[in-house]
Amino acid sequence: MPENALPPVVDSETWQRELAALRVREKAATRELDAIAAQRRRLPMVQMPGYVLDGADGPVRLADVFDGRTQLVVYHHMWHPGAQWQCGGCTGFTSQFTRLEFLANLDARFVIVTQGPIDEALGYAERVGNTMTWYSTANSPFGADVGAPSGGGFAVNVFLRDGDTVYRTWHTDGRGTEQLSYTFPLVDLLPYGRQEQWQDSPQGWPQSPAYHWWPDSPDIAAAYGGART
Repeated sequence: MPENALPPVVDSETWQRELAALRVREKAATRELDAIAAQRRRLPMVQMPGYVLDGADGPVRLADVFDGRTQLVVYHHMWHPGAQWQCGGCTGFTSQFTRLEFLANLDARFVIVTQGPIDEALGYAERVGNTMTWYSTANSPFGADVGAPSGGGFAVNVFLRDGDTVYRTWHTDGRGTEQLSYTFPLVDLLPYGRQEQWQDSPQGWPQSPAYHWWPDSPDIAAAYGGART
């Protein structure tokens, strides 16, 4: 790393002044996120058909994926048929979610749904150490109908259950999923940020192609997997 790739050194008073100026924008962003969440809570919803997914113990109605709760967050994991290692981004992203019990206090649940056959999906989850509950939409149009078709990308959907009737309330994909992760907010606090070429960084900051620092699926398996390969 070049020696000049450093922030300027200033006195404490100047640093406090610059931090205060940044804090104005940070607070504005926080208030904007609050306003966005308020608008999200006011979104209408769409009634879903009676989908049946595949779970570890066999077919499961979408209404039963809620496990008795009224709110459900679904992460749609990309799947490549026959591949030894699935999407590194999805594998790394979902490896963060290891302590989700608190959602029960909010009458909610968070699960993974993939286009992969359930036996393969469960085997992969064990291999990479993923502890979330997985379901398969390989035998259902559910994934394709909510923006996560076979051969397609990843997505997040949120649902609300009223008895046996399920409604779709929210959807995102791409970088919209970052808000669910602690990884990117934490990395963005670092002086050098994500160190990716697309980011607006000062001259001389370390920058490499996007995703260069992301752990790949074998890395996740080596770190967390129950059956290391």
